[in-house]
Parts: sequence; structure tokens; C-alpha cells
Amino acid sequence: MWHRVCLIGLMGVAAAQGATEQITVTATRIEKPIDAVPAAVSVVSGADVQLARQQIGLDESLAQVPGLFMQDRYNFSQDLRISIRGFGARANFGIRGVRIFVDGIPETLPDGQGQVDSVDLGSIQSITVLRGSASALYGNASGGVILIDSERAPEQPSVAARLSVGELGFSKHQLKFGDTIGKLGFLVNLADFEIDGFRAQSQAKNRSANGTLQYAIGPDSNFRMAFNYTDQPVSADAGALTRAQAEANPRQAAPANALFDAGENLKQTRVGFVYDKSFGERHSLTARNYYVWRTFENALAFQAGGAVTIDRFFVGGGLMYTYRGTLAGRNHRLMLGVDVDNQDDTRKRFDNNFGALGALTFSQIEKVSNTGVFVQDELALLDKLALTAGVRHDSVRFDVDDNFLGDGNNSGRRTLSQTSPTIGLLYSLSPALNLYTNVATSFETPTTTELANPAGGGFNQALDPQLATNYEVGVKGALGGSNRYSLALFDIEVKDELVPFELPGSPGRSFFRNAGSSTRRGLELGFASTPFQGISLSVAYTYSDFSFDRFIDDAGNDFSGRNIPGLPQNVLHAQIAWHHPHGFFTALDALHVSRFFLDNANSVHDGNYTLSNLRSGYAMDRGAWRWSVFGGANNLFDESYNANTRINAAVGRFFEPGPSRNLYAGVELKWVY
Repeated sequence: MWHRVCLIGLMGVAAAQGATEQITVTATRIEKPIDAVPAAVSVVSGADVQLARQQIGLDESLAQVPGLFMQDRYNFSQDLRISIRGFGARANFGIRGVRIFVDGIPETLPDGQGQVDSVDLGSIQSITVLRGSASALYGNASGGVILIDSERAPEQPSVAARLSVGELGFSKHQLKFGDTIGKLGFLVNLADFEIDGFRAQSQAKNRSANGTLQYAIGPDSNFRMAFNYTDQPVSADAGALTRAQAEANPRQAAPANALFDAGENLKQTRVGFVYDKSFGERHSLTARNYYVWRTFENALAFQAGGAVTIDRFFVGGGLMYTYRGTLAGRNHRLMLGVDVDNQDDTRKRFDNNFGALGALTFSQIEKVSNTGVFVQDELALLDKLALTAGVRHDSVRFDVDDNFLGDGNNSGRRTLSQTSPTIGLLYSLSPALNLYTNVATSFETPTTTELANPAGGGFNQALDPQLATNYEVGVKGALGGSNRYSLALFDIEVKDELVPFELPGSPGRSFFRNAGSSTRRGLELGFASTPFQGISLSVAYTYSDFSFDRFIDDAGNDFSGRNIPGLPQNVLHAQIAWHHPHGFFTALDALHVSRFFLDNANSVHDGNYTLSNLRSGYAMDRGAWRWSVFGGANNLFDESYNANTRINAAVGRFFEPGPSRNLYAGVELKWVY
């Protein structure tokens, strides 16, 4: 089957997301044309993220990127679950195996856990997705990297107000303003979001302030600052249902989740600084520094130890030197860098007395430090052939100090380290045909949450990091001035895959074990085109063949040869959009997901589904004023589906039903001086 799929893919073409004009990316830590990167890279524009969207989750716009599978848009307690090439599907909350950066500042902790609840969708300029092993540049990730860049300061003073409302108790208010005054520019976006949700016990509120500031120190140096504050006082968790419960009443909450008032609340402040300096035409230096403060409370759907509080401080920085010159008469670019990140968590668990904090049952201080050094070199071997080679060494240290000694002292320490090389070749026959191949390794540690010991406090000393080797070949390019395509075929060998499981006494809480080995083979393709003025089309298709090669769990169950749960074999996304010169806009998209298994034994599956969404709008300019109205329909054809699924769930609670058809509308007014 795999060889047949490869042949079909090689005969077709694959989509590169974004506009048909020349696209540059910074996923390789240096700006370069997207077709000059020997890896699978996609770019989503700010217009795709913002235009007539509800702006509830990143999956609204990232669904058009091949290789990605996302769930959980409507459970704000669990956060959006993003997987790239299957990495990240194991997460019951947050994001694993994928590194997230916002304005150069990591949203992924040193232990590998990320979240996007503080990402401001209303001020995104672009999103770049690098698929495949990324450890040679970023460290501690198996699936890839998502780089989010906020809008920069406008050249003229501007103020924009946006109001949107809809069914399911949805409302979102935004105010965005900015200016450039001499060498100083700034942009600030304020947002207030609320939703009651489709299911009982699924309401959420989020207030945020996001800002960027740039100062041109001189012709060769620049200073940038990024700031974000997020207050999410309500994020209820409706929980997962059995199949019978979901079919009988998809809008109900899991009884235990309602009884124990499951959900979370959080506050986070993030501030980061980036300094760029050029020394002539050949040498440049980039320095970054950031600070993140986060407080978090989570109520789970059980009593004993079912309430968690975390007080977190996350600090770090990095330095990168770049040399551009020649080597043996050939263009040559060398990068040297170091990243240092530190995470300090005070974690406590209490009894959950039906939504109120009870007795303390667990208290420990968890510290994670990560030091990574990397080098990467790009060399033009021939006029049309370029070599990229790099290596990164990471050392991740976990320390736990047990402050709850009633069950013994479970303090401990673990240090996990790995050297991750990568090599790639790019052969550019023409702008229409760029062939590449790469081999890359990755290193992914368990997070502090995944290291939780099923037997009590401290870390699970038996849990090891997973290692992956990614083999990839691809082709991409631009056809004429109105078409862009890409194709990627990959084979990933994974050792010690991290696999979740639940205990019946702690529903909704995951523990982890290692599988012996697994293989991931896949194909990512699509096509983006503007066949006529004002008409744009895009298609993205992902085929996944992911299975355990060798996996016998602690109970002696042999899952060798079974499909890795949580990952559909086929995902297809298509969109057609129309822009009229007089300001009218409409877009229709559809996402098809094939059935997939939900447990290691492949005894439970989720059915296939197709979701269609429609959005439209009209914009008009009147002097310095621009106003627009817009609206949309989610799940246009009222498909029954699960917005999220729980992997290897206890007592059969696998399913979180998604909303039926729901409508929204809004208005935006912008003033530019």
C-alpha cells in the first residue's frame, strides 16, 4: 500500500500554502525563499487567520497546512491539540512534540510542553510551519516548529475596533491601535472573548493584551520587544463521554466533570526582547531574552488529589552568530548559536471537594533547565545544488524537591541529553522545480507532567525520552505566476515512543509509558492557485501510515503491528475563495477526516466526518475610514462529529462531541490618519 501511495504522490503535485508571489520564511532562523529550504515548510498569512474568522483557535487557518491534524478547538480547558506527522497526538492537554514560538519567544517550555491559549489571533502577521525533525535548530521536538509573528507597527497612526457575536453564547471584542514616530513603532491589540459552548460545562472567558515595539537604533541594528498578558478566569471542562452517552445526548457534560466542576483558570504575562546587529555585509548577531510568569489552577473530575495549582516562572535567552561569505569560491553561510531556558514550577495537588480546594495531598518544586548549542552550515556545491548540514546538542535537567513527606521523600533528579544531526540537499532546476531530500534526528523528553509517577510523587524513573530519525524527499515550486505546489514523502523511525494511559481511579489524568519502536510513513501534498482574478483555490492532502513495530505494555499486552491511536489515515482540506474589487468576499472550505483508532489495541475507533465552513464579508473605504461587515457558518451541513477524542481513555470515555451548525457575524471599523 505504501509503495502505491508514493507512486500516486510522485505523479501528482502538492500544495505550498500562501500566496503565489515569492515567499520568504525564517523557519531556518535566517530569512530565505521558501523554495530554498530543503524541508517541508508552509506559510499562512495574517489575512487567512483574521479575515471574517471567529478567531477562536489556530486550527481555523492551520487546517490548510498538510501534515497537521488538530482537535479540541472548543475545550478551552484542554487547549488546542496540534500534531505534526503524528507527533503531539498523545497529548490530552497542551501541545507535545511541536515547538511553538511567538515573536521569537518560546511558548514551549524546556520540558517540551506548549500551549497556545495566550496567542492573540487578532494581531497575527504570519504563521510559518516547519514539518519534520527540527532538533538541529530548535531542540526537544519530534514533529516540527510553528513560528507565529505578530503585526508590526503601521507607518501611519491607525485605530481599529472589531465586534463579533454568534450562537453558543459567543462574543469577541477587539481594539487595535498603533503608530510609527520617528525610529519608534508600536502596535497593541486588546481582546475580550466569551463563549458558553455547545456542551454543558464548556464555557470560557479570555481577556488579553498583545503588543510589539520596534526601535531602529541605527542602519545596522534594531531592537524589538513583544508583550502579552492573558487572563483566562473561566475554562470549564465538559469531559469525555462513552459512545452511548455521546449518541444519546452529545450536549451533556460527563457526570463526574459536572459534579467536580472540572476546568481551569490561568493568568500569564510574557515579555521578550530581540536585538539584531550587522557588522558589515558578512557578520550579524541576534540576541534574545524573555520572561514568562504563569499561574494555573485545574480541577479534575475526581476527588483524591483532583485539584492542581501551578505557580510558574519561565526565563531564558539565546545568542546566534551568522557569517555570510564564500568557501572555495562558493556561497557559504554559517550559523552558530546557544539557547538557555529555565522553568521553575511550584506544583501542588489538593482534594477536589466538588469544586472547592480540600486537603493538600501533594507538593513539590519542579525545575527544568535546558541548554542547547547548535551549528548549521549552508554551502552552494554547484550553481543549482546546495547542501545544508547541522548538529545540535541538548542537555535537559529535571529536578524535583518533594515538600509533602507524608508518603515518603520522592525528591529526585534526571538529566537527559542528546546530539541531533541533520543534513539536507536542495537541487533547484528552475523556479518551477526544486527537489530536496533530508535526513534529520530528533530528541523529545517527557514533560514534567508526563514524568508523573503512577505510584506517587517524584518522577517516573522508568520513562525515557523518545528518539526519531526522519527521512524525507520532496519537490516544490511555482508554476507561472498563479500556482504554487509542494510534495513531501517521509519515513520516520521512532524508538521509545511516549504512549499515554489512564488509571480508572483518576479519569482524565494521563500517565505515560514507552513503546519499543514505531514507524511513521506519510505523504503531504496539495495545490494553491489563482486561476482567475479574484478567485483562489487550495487543496491539501495528508496520508499517514503510523504503526507500532514493537510494543508490549506492562500488563503483557502485545500491540506490535497495531496503528498508533489518535491519527487518521487520510485528511483532506479544500477551499475556494472569491474577492470582488468592490469589496465583497466569500470563502467555502471543507475538511474531511477518515476514521481512526483511539486505543493501542485498535478496538475502539472514531468515525470519519466532513466539516464545511462558510464565511463572507463586505468592506468599504471612505476617506480615512474603512468599515466592514462579515459573517459565517461553522459546520455548515450540521455534521455529527467529535471535536476531540481521548487516547487510551479509562472506562470507555473517549468522545467529546463537537458543535452542530452555528452562526456568527461581526463588524469592524478602522481609521487611518
